[in-house]
Amino acid sequence: MKILFVSSEMSPLAHTGGLGEVIAALPNALREIGHDARIIIPLYRQIKLEYEDKLEFMRWAMIRIGWRTMYSGLFRMQIGDVPVYLIDNEFYFGHDAIYLDYSFDIERFSFFQRAVLEVLGEPMGFEPDILHLNDWQTAMIPVLLESHYKNNGYHSSMKTVLTIHNLKYQGIHGRERIQDLLELPQYYFSEAGVLKDGVANFLKSGIMYSDRITTVSPTYAEEILTDYFGEGLNGILAAQRWKLVGILNGIDTEVYDPSRDPALPMNYDVTNWLTGKAFCKKTLKQDLGFSSKEDRPLLAMITRLTNQKGLDLLLRVGDELLTSTKAHLVVLGTGDDHYEYQIRELASRYPRQVRALIEFDAIRARQIYAASDLFLMPSLFEPCGLSQMIAMRYGSLPIVRQTGGLADTVQAYNRYEGTGNGFGFLNINAHELLYTTKNAVAIYNKEPVAWANLVESAMTGNYSWLNSAREYLALYEELLAVERKEK
Repeated sequence: MKILFVSSEMSPLAHTGGLGEVIAALPNALREIGHDARIIIPLYRQIKLEYEDKLEFMRWAMIRIGWRTMYSGLFRMQIGDVPVYLIDNEFYFGHDAIYLDYSFDIERFSFFQRAVLEVLGEPMGFEPDILHLNDWQTAMIPVLLESHYKNNGYHSSMKTVLTIHNLKYQGIHGRERIQDLLELPQYYFSEAGVLKDGVANFLKSGIMYSDRITTVSPTYAEEILTDYFGEGLNGILAAQRWKLVGILNGIDTEVYDPSRDPALPMNYDVTNWLTGKAFCKKTLKQDLGFSSKEDRPLLAMITRLTNQKGLDLLLRVGDELLTSTKAHLVVLGTGDDHYEYQIRELASRYPRQVRALIEFDAIRARQIYAASDLFLMPSLFEPCGLSQMIAMRYGSLPIVRQTGGLADTVQAYNRYEGTGNGFGFLNINAHELLYTTKNAVAIYNKEPVAWANLVESAMTGNYSWLNSAREYLALYEELLAVERKEK
């Protein structure tokens, strides 16, 4: 089977979060089980600068986009076993950041989607059976594919799968602008087509016109059918529920492996985690200027500093949490200015207990995963989340609000049955986070056997992408079987 992943991000070339990691890992897992999975992304400036000697030029063409006719180059490179294609245009992608002004991003990714469809087949030497699309930046492709190609006899057997990584971001712009950029016939511009409440909506269009829709966890697939989580699209998703499925993300278990992670001062696995984590914790505390004279639990957050991540809950009870538990807390991440300020202000009030690392540092992140005892993820919503799985892989027990992928991956501790791999609470309530964290700290301090069982359960969980890849493969095969039956 031939699958082409179309995405705005891919790790390590250009990424801002979980989407890039998914695009790096899932195609690789599909290739491991014998299928020809490839990737196409924009050729951003940072990729040109870092990988110039690995880029192979394939062809160029002119793409009409609005009133402009723009150059579109096609390059290719190899990342591990996966062929990666890159769409080049200096005007749209020759910038230091992946995402820019929102209105300009609409135009940039309109160009990208049109350019992707122009290179399918002979230009790139690859005619995929499945186009696997990701988020709003690629969600107009099913509409463009139907309008510009299938209706004219091209790519007639190609199927589309759209994965929603975060429903909150939808790609919304005025109809006249989108009609100009994409040159769609007038009949698509209705509420039954690409419009939502009178304006063009990329993600809504993908939901309507793709052959299947996936989300990155089963629970999130159910949540987005409700008013609270549906971001205004829950009614449309409910009408298309027959093609909606939730498939849980995995993590790259070779990259995130404490037994051989070069970022760690001492490697460890489930057989010697107590010694290994203690050494990693001591080293990190020394690096950050914490006192290492007593064994206090180390709490960690590695996150984008945004409302979604439940930072208001933490900040609401931060003083009581720190004074009652005496725990150390490390927060690593960047984001909204007011959250950055409040995290720094918390650290200034508790200089012996809190460190605010307002930066993105992948090496430091893995050191924090390895050193921490508890990992805080009190998210208001979380389509899947990768951090909780990485934390568990490193023996750091997550404290999560049981939503989306957090509910699917973290089994809350049950002291009566002795089961669990972390801790959880149900409601968007700061004191539920406080009580859950205090309970977890109490177990750390007073119940070493229960704690060891939890850590070992977390570290031995199966977080591999192979399970997810097989579920996606079954979905692809179902689509192609339908196509063969129709013929």
